[in-house]
Amino acid sequence: MESLQSFMPFILMFVVIYFFMIRPQQKRAKQEKEFESALKVGDKIITKSGIHGKIAELADTTIVIETMSGKLKMERSAISMEMTASLNKK
Repeated sequence: MESLQSFMPFILMFVVIYFFMIRPQQKRAKQEKEFESALKVGDKIITKSGIHGKIAELADTTIVIETMSGKLKMERSAISMEMTASLNKK
């Protein structure tokens, strides 16, 4: 019984870390994957580097966006979920 009590602080610390750090991070990653899979041609987006554009072509892992200066090919993961959501709210 004493050995269990000595490990109790470590167990509690792990539970707290799981619920405040690991679980929210997994939830956010799942939301970003759903966002990336829901993209379609014609959507207005903003990349994580701040480039504004409209999706011209979609592939499995890459996209082509039209900007004012031309077309750019980049990874789907380069699209910012938060900035694109704020753009679409306007």
